Amino acid sequence: MALRQKTVILALAALVAFGFSADGFAKPGFSGSFGSRGARTFSAPPPTATAPRPAAPIERSMTSPSPGMAQNLPGSTGMNSRGFMSGGFGRGLLGGLLGAGLVGMLFGNGFGGGLGGISSILGLVLQIGLLFLLFKFVMGSLRRRQPAYQGAAYDSGAAQGPRPGFAGFGGLGGFGGGTGRTAKLEIGPADFNVFEQRLGLIQKAYGAEDMAALRALATPEMASYFAAEIEETARKGRVNKISDVTLLQGDLAEAWREPQSDYASVAVRFSLIDTMVDRATGKIVSGDPVTPQVATEIWTFARRPDGAAADWKLSAIQHT
Repeated sequence: MALRQKTVILALAALVAFGFSADGFAKPGFSGSFGSRGARTFSAPPPTATAPRPAAPIERSMTSPSPGMAQNLPGSTGMNSRGFMSGGFGRGLLGGLLGAGLVGMLFGNGFGGGLGGISSILGLVLQIGLLFLLFKFVMGSLRRRQPAYQGAAYDSGAAQGPRPGFAGFGGLGGFGGGTGRTAKLEIGPADFNVFEQRLGLIQKAYGAEDMAALRALATPEMASYFAAEIEETARKGRVNKISDVTLLQGDLAEAWREPQSDYASVAVRFSLIDTMVDRATGKIVSGDPVTPQVATEIWTFARRPDGAAADWKLSAIQHT
């Protein structure tokens, strides 16, 4: 097999491994959407001006799902609401199938065992395309079988963008949607100030691997997930360095009161310098130390009923 052909195959193998087997390492919550939103843990937050796209469903939570929905507790290997093929097992299976074909080509057997020469490249592309279509079909079929999310009613007064000329949170004093089991909760300027502060403090504590600070700023459940992420990064001999966190825009998706807790889900779009650094050498492994990255997420905060603004703690993160 020509050297050039081997190079192309190895490059394709790397792309397959990256696209189907690896999770991105970046900032708190890199391993998915997780945490608890009380009775609305398995309901989709309403869209907002900051986050008009649907939020990713909660993948890991210590809150038990409602009847008829698959339980998805931390460490669970069962099917979650994002579908079988979107989880680690599904990605690993598909990546393994493709990887096996690529290795076969490297040893002269072709992707399917009978292709060779230049035709093996064309065969590879064709079979990757077929597997991709199969992947899309399986995901679509599984999603159609799953219960629809019972999202809270969207209250346009609760999700206004920031006023012209003002950065940060908009929609002050708005109300989120409600359900029969919860009551509406008013969120004011003091609450939004705390949400913005928590965004920066949690990112800073995460980058410093300061678990004491994270436990003070987040619920015990969220702190346990952060600890697992930090441990996984450390196991790889790396540390996630975060700096220059700036809230660009934020608004309220919904806020409600339950018998045991108050909750507020806010959409946040923020910039930050996010790099992965080798622990031993201090060399940057990934990320740009100069150019900020921009992320949009849904952060849910919880506190005791009728608590003060300073009592809010992070209870969930959802990607968009």
